[in-house]
Amino acid sequence: MRAERNKTITLSDEERENLKADIVTLDHINEGSGFDNTTIQADLNDVLPLMPDDFADLVIIDPPYNLTKEYNGTRFTAMSNDNYEDYLCSWFGLVCRKLKPTGSLYICGDWKSTAVLQRVIEQSGLTVLNRITWQREKGRGAKMNWKNGMEDIWFAVKDPKNYYFNVEAVKMKRKVIAPYRVNGVAKDWVETEDGNFRITYPSNFWDDISIPFWSMPENTDHPTQKPEKLMAKLILASSKRGDVVFDPFLGSGTTSVVAKKLGRIYCGVEINEEYCLLAAKRLRMVHKDKTIQGYRDGIFWERNTLRVQRKRQLKNDQKHKIR
Repeated sequence: MRAERNKTITLSDEERENLKADIVTLDHINEGSGFDNTTIQADLNDVLPLMPDDFADLVIIDPPYNLTKEYNGTRFTAMSNDNYEDYLCSWFGLVCRKLKPTGSLYICGDWKSTAVLQRVIEQSGLTVLNRITWQREKGRGAKMNWKNGMEDIWFAVKDPKNYYFNVEAVKMKRKVIAPYRVNGVAKDWVETEDGNFRITYPSNFWDDISIPFWSMPENTDHPTQKPEKLMAKLILASSKRGDVVFDPFLGSGTTSVVAKKLGRIYCGVEINEEYCLLAAKRLRMVHKDKTIQGYRDGIFWERNTLRVQRKRQLKNDQKHKIR
């Protein structure tokens, strides 16, 4: 039994049977089949040869990290760095072939494997443009080491002279602690009744991400679920409305869900049926709720500002009613 306030998305037996209609399996895939807005339950190595090359505008990869972890009955076992590199290479080049010549790719990892990720990307022929580090505030403490509170996302493209990047779509709203004025006029910030804020350009260090937990409506029981807000930044920055976003390790569906919320075409591959069904349920839920926690009015807000966001939304709703 879960607590009354627990919003974690779960599946009933009836839902499992009903949601199977939304999942594509290898039996239903033929070479040249359409892959738009699909959730594919299959081993990645089996499905990649059936997928067309150059079909994705954006690829987001969140592979199993080099850690021993259980994924709903499937165990991924930590290995040596050399073996993990071989594992990544076994599918990474094939995934890159699905990316358009003007496309972008992001791949997630932890500090232990970040050097391996860089080598694999560069060996594939892609050009690394940046490494994003984001603060993962959730996690166990360590008595004999520093607590691991960061993860990396490598950003790479096929053609460094021809790719899409929209920095205006991923600006952040930050509270101004020490307001600076020039001749009495606010400098690069705005004074509001909710406080003083600055709309600023994003850096490659993100400290505004909250890991999904039981009281968040996006939460599932997937052990390494990425936040919708994180995926929204990648999708908004590196794709346009109507572009195809491909996730070869879909998990419980976050990439596809956010792509759908933001008007993109999604395609995801996931080997575990339970996670595919969770993805399917979340995709159906988008019809009723397109909100992304921490993203409102085209701006990314800092953590712990939900009360201010709701207050502003309430005022906007009241204004529309008056009109």
